[in-house]
Amino acid sequence: MTAITRRAALGALPLLAAPAALRAQPAWPNRPVRFVVPFQAGGATDVTARVLAEGLGAVLGQPFIVDNRAGAGGNIGADLVAKADPDGHTILMGTIGTASINQFLYRRMPFKPEDLAPVALVSQVANGIIVHPSVQATTLAELIAVAKRDPGALNYGTPGNGTSGHLSGEYLKTRAGIDMTHVPFRGTGGVIPELLAGRVQVAVDNLPSYLPLINNGELRLLAVTSRERWFSAPNAPTVQESGIDGFEAVAWFGVQLPARTPAPIVERLSAAVLQTVNDVAFQSKLREVGSEPRPLGPADFARFIAAESTKWREVVRASGAQLD
Repeated sequence: MTAITRRAALGALPLLAAPAALRAQPAWPNRPVRFVVPFQAGGATDVTARVLAEGLGAVLGQPFIVDNRAGAGGNIGADLVAKADPDGHTILMGTIGTASINQFLYRRMPFKPEDLAPVALVSQVANGIIVHPSVQATTLAELIAVAKRDPGALNYGTPGNGTSGHLSGEYLKTRAGIDMTHVPFRGTGGVIPELLAGRVQVAVDNLPSYLPLINNGELRLLAVTSRERWFSAPNAPTVQESGIDGFEAVAWFGVQLPARTPAPIVERLSAAVLQTVNDVAFQSKLREVGSEPRPLGPADFARFIAAESTKWREVVRASGAQLD
């Protein structure tokens, strides 16, 4: 064999070996995937995850099983995923709280944001400022006036410390110069019964779960926290339209994995999420539950998280909110 032929043959060895090496790697996913939702069943995070889980199961050929692990503003569920085996079989429905807000709000965090790898942004949803009918306010301006007359008398419920509802409420208090008492629950499923009973008078929370109750007159929507009017509640003014200039606080949901997950798994899961979110039928399902699709891949999602973290660091600082 000539030197040139020998070199060519040796150079071909990695190419010939590559398929065998790839075949030696276990397929992913090769069993059901645990999809951790860090809030109770029934809220916007949970609803979004369940719609997404169905789509991912169809694309990837394994069931994605939703596991609700509520508590500490989402930190309990997020910490579980951050410390899970990085084999792609435990994933997180990350939120604005777990990825951006909590690191500034909590004095002690059980995990670092960088312990979770961004996979894909899925969707966003407006928060609503919602009241029990007994509250003497049909507009946000009237609610602010009620709160100013009796500081601290109004209770406002949210799905937990560190959620976008909590920080939207604190942001509203700061911008409007009012005082309301925050009552955190372990998810939207805890807020709604207390609001319906009038034991909390106001809710600041992801809008979708409240829409049926708003539409049948059991609750009253005063404003939405998005920059523009929300597609599923087009008659409700924004907070900005209600007199607080520049106010915007949109919740969002995205898929994350343990940071040490191999890149091929991150890439395959991201591709599956984006394929699902870009499907017209899936987008229709999301909008049916009041969520707006916003697909972004890993790099764009990472930049998005960084921008949100910068924004919410300042909101937390200005509000003075701090949790142990």
